[in-house]
Amino acid sequence: MEEEDLYTKDGTVDYKGNPANKKKTGTWKACPFIIGNECCERLAYYGMSSNLETYFKVQLNQHSSAATKNNLNWSGTCYLTPLIGAFLADAYLGRFWTIASFSILYVCGMALLTMSASIPGLKPKCSVDGTTCDASETQTAIAFLALYIIALGTGGIKPCVSSYGADQFDDTNETEKKHKASFFNWFYFSINIGALIASSVLVWVQENVSWGLGFGIPAAAMAVAVVTFFLGSRRYRNQKPGGSPLTRLCQVLVASFRKHRVKVPDDKSLLYETADAESNIQGSRKLDHTNDLIFFDKAAVEIETEPSNKNTVDPWRLCTVTQVEELKAVTRLLPIWASGIIFAAVYSQMSTLFVLQGKQMDTYLGNSSFQIPAASLSIFDTLSVIVWVPLYDRIIIPITRRFTGHKNGITQLQRMGIGLFISIFAMVAAAVLELKRLNIVEKNNSYPEKVANISIFWQVPQYFLIGCAEVFTFIGQLEFFYEQAPDAMRSFCSALSLTTVALGNYLSSLLVTIVTDLSTKDGKPGWIPDNLNYGHLHYFFTLLAVLSVLNLIVFLFIAKWYTYKKAIGTLR
Repeated sequence: MEEEDLYTKDGTVDYKGNPANKKKTGTWKACPFIIGNECCERLAYYGMSSNLETYFKVQLNQHSSAATKNNLNWSGTCYLTPLIGAFLADAYLGRFWTIASFSILYVCGMALLTMSASIPGLKPKCSVDGTTCDASETQTAIAFLALYIIALGTGGIKPCVSSYGADQFDDTNETEKKHKASFFNWFYFSINIGALIASSVLVWVQENVSWGLGFGIPAAAMAVAVVTFFLGSRRYRNQKPGGSPLTRLCQVLVASFRKHRVKVPDDKSLLYETADAESNIQGSRKLDHTNDLIFFDKAAVEIETEPSNKNTVDPWRLCTVTQVEELKAVTRLLPIWASGIIFAAVYSQMSTLFVLQGKQMDTYLGNSSFQIPAASLSIFDTLSVIVWVPLYDRIIIPITRRFTGHKNGITQLQRMGIGLFISIFAMVAAAVLELKRLNIVEKNNSYPEKVANISIFWQVPQYFLIGCAEVFTFIGQLEFFYEQAPDAMRSFCSALSLTTVALGNYLSSLLVTIVTDLSTKDGKPGWIPDNLNYGHLHYFFTLLAVLSVLNLIVFLFIAKWYTYKKAIGTLR
């Protein structure tokens, strides 16, 4: 192998800042440390979020409405703080130090939460049977301080870990580029392994042993993950931070509007670009010009009063083609990003209305006295993901690759579209099941009773379908936002994709509020009353199914219009 072929050509460097050696760094040699960190972080996150409302109600003695509100606020914060971590990673710290420092912050938050649930004085005083507790304002404040430290900690991990793992595969090497698609599949697989342990083992420990141990186990796992992450530092490939991405985007906007009267030349080679082989943006390859969104090209039009020497040019008046294409790339991502909000609203039903529906059904396991918690049915979503990831990676991709010739079998947009299509049937299955449940209630004239004589296991298809849709949509979205993001903005774009989960939750909450206001007029019980036997929950599921159909149609038009990013050259 020639010396020039020993090193990556995508601009990555090793832990000393030297060009990354292909044999010694990256690929699957580095990924176990990164995937392990994410698995433990997800175990910690789901170990809290799956049962946090119970902790608020029982341990902190909060009313149901307050507990729900506090839970939603915390969850929403966890999906907004990634914007902070992504900005720091892309602009200043790089992904390695962002993950490392925020993981340490995460461990500190977990340790404080564990202490607040186990140390006398910090732990709320509870009755002997543990059913009622009395938490002081100080004890509540410490618990919430710990939770929001964790929310900040996860903000530096969520947007960076997937991108950092993908950084270990050289885009300019076709073999490594194929392996990158597999990385995203197994990365999401590891997330669900963490979620599986959290929703089964940790929830049981919290409710049957102690909350201190239930929080302490993931805290210890997270501490081990941090140590392991540092142990892999010699094997990682690192992208250099490229400066503030938001500043660069704003410069293009300002320069474009300043030159709104300027005509863009027909010969696009006349637009301003640095003469060097490399981009003037640290850690980013040059981007080829695209013919859409041409208004932004005005920012790269040189006029006589502007010096074109890169040492004297004012970036608020004249921007490079690559800088303009960064803004175009982010702008093109926004419609795709918006199409994920409806899907996230469908996904959010697993922790809300699916649980309420399950509580109205027979939760006993056969003829035994063992009852299955309605919330635990989400384990079938996790099992679905665990089944579908290897199935997709090892069977679907090779088969479809033979017909399409595409290295990943199908494109990321096609993969996302399939997931959106499958999610429609998840809502249809939920609506049909609810209609069947109501027919049984009507047949037996058991309206006052809460439980209908129909097994909760009839919910398994809707959970399983959502898990299948996740593998296509969420993983496809994860890979798509990484691939189509400019090199120096990948953490930011990954964080942007995560905000769809927060907005999906908010949309679901808004729909419930609107539907409740409209359907409870004139003293009617409405679609979602306290006793669902008097309601029409299937109407709400049908509404989400209809919205999902409309969303899919819009997505297909967006996908057809989309122009893929074109990177040119290398960073050598």
